[in-house]
Amino acid sequence: MEKRWVIKSAEEEKISALQKELRIHPVLCKLLVQRGITDFNSAKVFFRPKLSDLHDPFLMKTMSIAIERIEKAIASNEKILIYGDYDVDGTTSVALVYSFFKNIYNNLDFYIPNRYTEGYGISLKGIDYAKENNCALVIALDCGIKANDKMEYANKLGIDFIICDHHIPGEEIPKANAVLDPHQADCSYPYKELSGCGIGFKLIQAFAQKNNFPFETITQYLDLVVISIASDIVPITGENRVLAYYGLQILNNNPRKGIKALIEVSALQPPLNITNIVFGLGPRINAAGRLDDAKNAVLMLLSDTHAIAKDNADILQDKNNDRREIDKKITGEALQILQNDPDEKNKVTNVLFNENWHKGVVGIVASRVIDQYYKPTILLTLSNGMIVGSARSVKNFDIYEAIKECSDLLDQFGGHMYAAGLSLIPENLEAFKQKFDAVVRKRILPEQRIPEVEIDAEIKLGDIRIEFFNILKQFAPFGPQNMSPVFLSKNIISNGKTKIVGDGHLKLGMKDENLFHADGIAFQKGAYYEDLLAGKKFDVCYAIEENYFNGMEKLQLNVKEIKMS
Repeated sequence: MEKRWVIKSAEEEKISALQKELRIHPVLCKLLVQRGITDFNSAKVFFRPKLSDLHDPFLMKTMSIAIERIEKAIASNEKILIYGDYDVDGTTSVALVYSFFKNIYNNLDFYIPNRYTEGYGISLKGIDYAKENNCALVIALDCGIKANDKMEYANKLGIDFIICDHHIPGEEIPKANAVLDPHQADCSYPYKELSGCGIGFKLIQAFAQKNNFPFETITQYLDLVVISIASDIVPITGENRVLAYYGLQILNNNPRKGIKALIEVSALQPPLNITNIVFGLGPRINAAGRLDDAKNAVLMLLSDTHAIAKDNADILQDKNNDRREIDKKITGEALQILQNDPDEKNKVTNVLFNENWHKGVVGIVASRVIDQYYKPTILLTLSNGMIVGSARSVKNFDIYEAIKECSDLLDQFGGHMYAAGLSLIPENLEAFKQKFDAVVRKRILPEQRIPEVEIDAEIKLGDIRIEFFNILKQFAPFGPQNMSPVFLSKNIISNGKTKIVGDGHLKLGMKDENLFHADGIAFQKGAYYEDLLAGKKFDVCYAIEENYFNGMEKLQLNVKEIKMS
């Protein structure tokens, strides 16, 4: 698919003023202004994150009530159940809060709902488990903000709840003992974009602060927090940036035994970054809940010996290998359906159904389908007599709102702008397909139907010096709202060293009109080889990275797109 190249703008006056203060390359100043950094002090906070920059956890609504209830439970020797969702954010949250309190209190248990028998969030079965096991207090993590009916049930059974969630609340807040969610309309907490595990961290931060524990007793859990931040795709800005920055340090220098074992089975080479987590650690932790029981992921994260950690990491690795095979099979089947659909080009959406597809991976496959057919996409399967599935969107299109407009045909739905889940009765499938396509056709803009490459700035090859890159590295950790910068260079030609490597990849040797040279790698761009060999000029957009080879380190361009000039 041909992509639109979009160059981001920034106010020239602000760039110029910042360049006078910082005395660094103006393109670096442009990148900072794009990120809302316009003066020396904000640049200092950005480049030098400090744990002292973290906000007071007691600014979060009902935090004092939550801590008092936990203290009461500990003083009365009440059993506390740590409850969390089955994805990476939920399992890291449970591991964090359980580990912290286990160091000071023994009357604890944890619970992860089953994706297939209980579904997302707080379940009646989970509340029954708490009652049957004499748990007087449940701390629910990464879920619960819309569990109004479940709280009514828990209250009837005399079970207290502390809800720690980061999702958008409904019109009515559940009647729990305490609800920690900065998205509540009357919550004054300054930073709204924490992950679920981030909310769990604020809970233990508040408990430690109230009980005069040294700050070091909680920083050891930041490796769990950074894994949740990366895997849940929350913005790496503000407080998340501080948590991720220090979390990566622990992940790379002193990870817990379970994570160390997972890094080993993943064959990841340190130093790890956000991308390594998103594509390496996250999918393996997620695989447990996608195919079986996410409790395996928590047990791995809680492992206290290398042998137990290795056993649990091996289980996750096996589950992930199984997930990959299922993923590959379903992706092939989904793409085949589209290839055989004579009406595919006339639709603005793809809604695909196969009753045998695995419920745990349809969301992943929906994203893969979008890579090939750039349209809002829903993959559906059959589960317990209902059609259920996952939706994924294209850039800037709100798929949740489009699904909401079809709610008369649905049993349940939920989600956000780019991802959603839904269920419906089989009789409504065809009507839903037609209505959803009509709704999206009405809402989607022409430019949202064409994939784009966002370019931060245009530079010359001669700008790519080690001094430039050393400052660029300090923009990390990269992630949503602070992505690794993409640059554009124009009128480039091959310097004679370009060749095809691997399965259709290009190893690029480039030079510009000023005879500055650069090396690059362009995955799946072998089709350009003949034109480049012939000496034709081209424009190239890329990220700059370090390449380690035979013990040598040099700068390399990771080429995103090539366009013949």
